[in-house]
Amino acid sequence: MKKIIHLPIYILASILFGFKTLLVYSLVFDMSIDNPMQAILFVLNPFISAFLFFGLSIWFKGIYQKLFVSIGALLGTIIIWANTMFYRDFTDFITIPVMFQANNAGDVTNSIFSLLHPSDPLLLIDVILIMIISFKRDTITYVPKKKRSILALSVVMLVANLLLAEVGRPNLYTNVFDREDFVKNIGLFNYHVYDIAQQAFSTSQRAFADESKISEISDYVNQNVKSKDQSELFGIAKDRNLIFISLESIQSFVINNTVNGEEITPFLNDLVGESYYFENFYHQVAQGKTSDSEFLVENSLYPLPSGAVFFVRGQNEYNAMPEILNQQGYYSSVFHANNKSFWNRNIMYDALGYKKFFDETAYQITEENSVGWGLKDKSFFTQSIKYLQELPKPFYTKFITLTNHHPYELGEEDASIEPYDSESTTLNHYFQTVRYTDEAIEQFFEQLKQSGLYDNSVIVLMGDHYGISEYENKALGQYLGKEITAYDHLQLQRVPFFIHIPGEEGKVMSELAGQIDVKPTLLHLLGIDTSNDIGFGTDLFADDRKEFITFRDGSFISDDYAYTKETCYDRDSKSPLEDNTACEPIKEKVMQELNYSDEIVYGDLFRFYDFE
Repeated sequence: MKKIIHLPIYILASILFGFKTLLVYSLVFDMSIDNPMQAILFVLNPFISAFLFFGLSIWFKGIYQKLFVSIGALLGTIIIWANTMFYRDFTDFITIPVMFQANNAGDVTNSIFSLLHPSDPLLLIDVILIMIISFKRDTITYVPKKKRSILALSVVMLVANLLLAEVGRPNLYTNVFDREDFVKNIGLFNYHVYDIAQQAFSTSQRAFADESKISEISDYVNQNVKSKDQSELFGIAKDRNLIFISLESIQSFVINNTVNGEEITPFLNDLVGESYYFENFYHQVAQGKTSDSEFLVENSLYPLPSGAVFFVRGQNEYNAMPEILNQQGYYSSVFHANNKSFWNRNIMYDALGYKKFFDETAYQITEENSVGWGLKDKSFFTQSIKYLQELPKPFYTKFITLTNHHPYELGEEDASIEPYDSESTTLNHYFQTVRYTDEAIEQFFEQLKQSGLYDNSVIVLMGDHYGISEYENKALGQYLGKEITAYDHLQLQRVPFFIHIPGEEGKVMSELAGQIDVKPTLLHLLGIDTSNDIGFGTDLFADDRKEFITFRDGSFISDDYAYTKETCYDRDSKSPLEDNTACEPIKEKVMQELNYSDEIVYGDLFRFYDFE
């Protein structure tokens, strides 16, 4: 023990901090290991990063060296803890844009508290030990003659780590779509350094954007994305109002399913037979969650790989659905009973072309009609109907619900079904808040009929993103009666998508579909030509449709194959293939689309394009 304590403090700190980081990798971050090289890097990169940082302390003397090591260990622990909290909700790692979105934290206090874990204080054990050992020692090892050697050794180890990561995972640094790949290959802290560099580069992209690039992207879209012929339903809803309802955190597995012997979504279940219901419709959001789903729907562009477009590029030029519909004589508006600056919506909605935003100031919000994130859905719709009746017609309006939001709180007086029984409090109460939202939607439909708006409207309902994260897969697997594989997890990203046209017969659609397809589909139903638009979605009712659905991390689903976690699956057997050869052609197209979309957003390329 004495030998350990009398190690140079930077070596002791590197060992303790590296070991803690490795434990977090293994116990908190659910990261798969794909090959022996990755396993070696997974184990070594926490120590390499720690040695590189704490080794810098030898350039300081005496008390300053102790302070550098102690404060560094504390700050590093805060970074680990922040990523742990973020991972429990998003199954992802923090990026620089997300950190700048921290002003939203004031509105999500309950959600944050629900992510705390009794074991979190254990992250401080090594920090306390380092401080005690450091400040109780009579002297501290200081080796001025070896400073350059130690620095050189740490740099060599880092370079070796980076090179071996590229060998084991080719193109790791050029196709940064999967942050898990980064963390397990080069480490959490090196990933954050890389993220800082990437953000600096993306900031410069607008200044150096090449306007000729938008012509190249337009050619790609015309040749590879757009349908050649209009669908039979083109213009079927011409001049009708368009009412879009964003269903917070509702996934498709609750549709036509039960809990404790009761239907979870009885109204939505009935609506399936009265609407065009897409049973293989996937959300495609990233770190922006609901705001990403809005961005996808309005623009038919992909969200950014890091942060939310609403923050990072909230003042870009867009050719969004509200702006297009405004030009066609529609009045566009949004109903969302939250602070207008939350997720930068007041800025982004102007960029998208919305004429009116009914935020929390339009509602009477009390303790009795609020829960979780704010105004309950039933009161939200009830208070909204009077504004909806007063809008100029035809109108396009979007409603964003709140009640079915993590941590899924609901009072006994509003819970009409019993909670599920599992180890996950999140999952247990999820079914209750989903049922509440289902009841609120049923109530809203009745209010639309009573107001006289129902018959001349198209009502679209869409789940915005997942509600149960990968972190809860064990409990969800208990409910579904199976162990959830990587393939199953991909399938769980399906969310409900209804297009309800009063007077039209419904139909269950089994074709692959995603949020990227919403814009062209709805515009075509309203009889609006999109031949001059640029986006990566296709009309869901067209015959010649794109063959795959893309996720932000580079995963995809096609008619025959699914690709996720660097593994290609046969969709018929749901089994992994021996190699990824069958998926490679589609993967190339996926990467090209994601890169093209990023170039449009980061470079603000639509400012160079005439959509008239």
